[in-house]
Amino acid sequence: MRKIFRYVLLLSLFAVLHFSATAQAVVDSTAKAEPAAGFKFSGYLDTYYFMNMNNPSSRSNLGASGISRGFDRNPGQFQLGMLMTRMSYSNKWAEVVGEVGWGPNAEYGSYGNDFRYKWGSVLANNTISALFIKQAYINLKATDKLTFTMGQFGTHIGYEYIDAPLNFHYSINNTFNAGIPFYHTGLKATYAFSDKVSLMAGVVNGTDGVNDNNRGKSFIGQLFVSPAEGLNVYFNTIQGNEANARTTGKDTTSWFGVLDLVATYQISEKLMLGTWLMYGSLKGEFQGSGYAAETKNWGGANLYATYKFSDLFTFGTRIEYFDNTSGARALLTNGAGTDVMTYTFTGNFSLAGGALTLKPEFRIDNFKKIGGVGNEEVQQFMDSDGKFTKSSQATIGMAAIFKF
Repeated sequence: MRKIFRYVLLLSLFAVLHFSATAQAVVDSTAKAEPAAGFKFSGYLDTYYFMNMNNPSSRSNLGASGISRGFDRNPGQFQLGMLMTRMSYSNKWAEVVGEVGWGPNAEYGSYGNDFRYKWGSVLANNTISALFIKQAYINLKATDKLTFTMGQFGTHIGYEYIDAPLNFHYSINNTFNAGIPFYHTGLKATYAFSDKVSLMAGVVNGTDGVNDNNRGKSFIGQLFVSPAEGLNVYFNTIQGNEANARTTGKDTTSWFGVLDLVATYQISEKLMLGTWLMYGSLKGEFQGSGYAAETKNWGGANLYATYKFSDLFTFGTRIEYFDNTSGARALLTNGAGTDVMTYTFTGNFSLAGGALTLKPEFRIDNFKKIGGVGNEEVQQFMDSDGKFTKSSQATIGMAAIFKF
C-alpha cells in the first residue's frame, strides 16, 4: 500500500512539474510572439549662444520681415531653446505618443496650439515661458503593414525638423521656416509594401493650428522609395482650401498646395549627400493674409553634405536658395517679395557617449538688395544704429543639445 502511495505521489509530482514546464514554455512562446506593453520616456534640452556680425541695435536676428530666422532669434546672449519630453505607451496593437515642450522654441514651433497664460508669451519678450503640446497622437496597428494615426503630428513635408537633435544644423533654413507647415491635426494611414516602399495618405484640418479655420479639409500624402542601397527618396504633398471662413460661416474659394522632394544618399560610411526641392502655390485668401486674385508661387532648393571625420566630429554644409519674389509668404523685405541665398557651415561634436552634441555654426544670409535712391534704409537687416541698411547677415556661435 505504501509502495502504491509512493508511486502515485511520484507520478503526481512528475505531472505537476511537467505541466509547470509546459505552461512556462507556452508563456515564454506567447511573450516572444506578443511583446509586452511598455512605457518609454525620453526628450532633450537645447541651449545656444550666437553673435550677429551686424550688431543690430535690436539684438534680434529676425530682420525686417520678422521671420528671417526661425528659432535662434536673440544674438549676443545665452538663450534656451526647448525642453522637450516624449512619453509613449504601446502594446502589440496600438501606441499612444505625447510630446510636450517648454520654452521659446516650443512656442515658435507650435504657434496656434498653446496653453500660455493669457497675459503674455515669449513672443512679447516677457518672462513667461510657454507650455505646448508638440505632438499627441494614437497609432493603431491594423496589420503588420498598415498603421492608422490620429491626433496632432509633425509635418511629413521637408528635410528639416523642429527638434534640434534631428537636424544636423542648429538653425533651421528659410524653406522650412517660411515655406511649409510645421504640424497638422487629423487622420492618416501608412502602408508599408516593404522596407523599400511605403505610402501614406490622410486628411487634416490644415496647417499650423489646433483648430480648423474653415469647414474644408486638406489632403496629405507621402510616397517613400529606396531604389538602391543607401538611397532614400520621399515625395510629399499637402493640398486643400486653407482660407479663413467668413463671418457667415461660409468658406471662401481658396487653395494652398505644397509639393516637395527629399532625397538622401549615403555614398560611403563617412560621406552623405542630401537634397530638398520644394514648390508651393496659393490662390484666394490664405489665413487672413489678403486676397490673391492670381496664383502666387514660392519655392526652395537645398543641398546638404556631411562628412564624418571620426566618432567624435562630423562637418556639414547647407546651401539654400529660397524664392518668395511673388510675396506669397511672410518672408518679405519692406513689404515686398524677395529671395535669399543662405550658406551654413556646422560641426557636430558627439560627447558623453552620444548624449551631448555641441554644434558650432557659421551662417550667412544674402537677401536681394533693394536698389534705387532713397532705399538705402529699407533693406532686410538692421545695423548697429537701428537702421535697416543691410541686405545680408552673418551669425556665428554654438548650440549644446543633450538627449535623454
